[in-house]
Amino acid sequence: MRIRIVDAFTDRPFTGNPAGVLLLGPDGFPDDSRLQQVATELNLSETAFAHPLPPGGAADWALRWFTPATEVDMCGHATLATAHVLRTTAGAGGTVRFAARCGILISTAHPDGSLTLDFPTAPLTPEAPPEGLAAALGAEPVSVHDTGPHIGDLLVELADEATVRALTPDFAALVAHSRRGIIATAAATGPDCGYDFVSRGFFPAVGIDEDPVTGSAHTALAPFWSARLGRDDLTGLQASARSGLVRTSLRGDRALLTGHAVTVLDGELLVTL
Repeated sequence: MRIRIVDAFTDRPFTGNPAGVLLLGPDGFPDDSRLQQVATELNLSETAFAHPLPPGGAADWALRWFTPATEVDMCGHATLATAHVLRTTAGAGGTVRFAARCGILISTAHPDGSLTLDFPTAPLTPEAPPEGLAAALGAEPVSVHDTGPHIGDLLVELADEATVRALTPDFAALVAHSRRGIIATAAATGPDCGYDFVSRGFFPAVGIDEDPVTGSAHTALAPFWSARLGRDDLTGLQASARSGLVRTSLRGDRALLTGHAVTVLDGELLVTL
């Protein structure tokens, strides 16, 4: 079975967010424990597993995602990586529909090589900063929002871009503050930097201290910053060590997330699933 590693939300190798991608046969998914073992072995933020569905249904492929520690309900960068693999190796250009735990997700390929993901927007519920969050994160929140059941993060607005970039969280302490993780964000420093807002994502509760570029987080960042900035079309920079850009477009209760992807490894899994 072929196994690929794809850098997502970037057009350059060794940047963006790497994801493992395995395209399975039509018989479906093997045991969950086997999928988890592969994801743990790869030790990437997420590994995606997909198998084709019978024609004529609501989706073309079934899709699941595993971190090194657990299965997650939604993942953007590994969906982008899977769509990239389908386009570049299986001839699946145009639109691909995925059936996932969070619903039907759609990927559309563009002539310039980019891909757009159509995801549900996260419902944002403001709440008071939990006790101990500022100490665990290393900065005082300006505002805090819950992002709903599919993501399970806290969206934490900070004072400015420099504060987001300088964070050195206490990852063990962060685990207590959300089901999945913390999205720290602030407006871009200036109008000419090429992006509108900056973010970082910390997910120690699912085995990822810092995620390089988190597509699913932008289903919350898109409505948050579109409301603040008064524009539906924005660009977000996730300022991890690898960094990546996500173009966001708010369309009602859907968030369109656009980016590029690059395959950096194409090999063979020498174990039967």
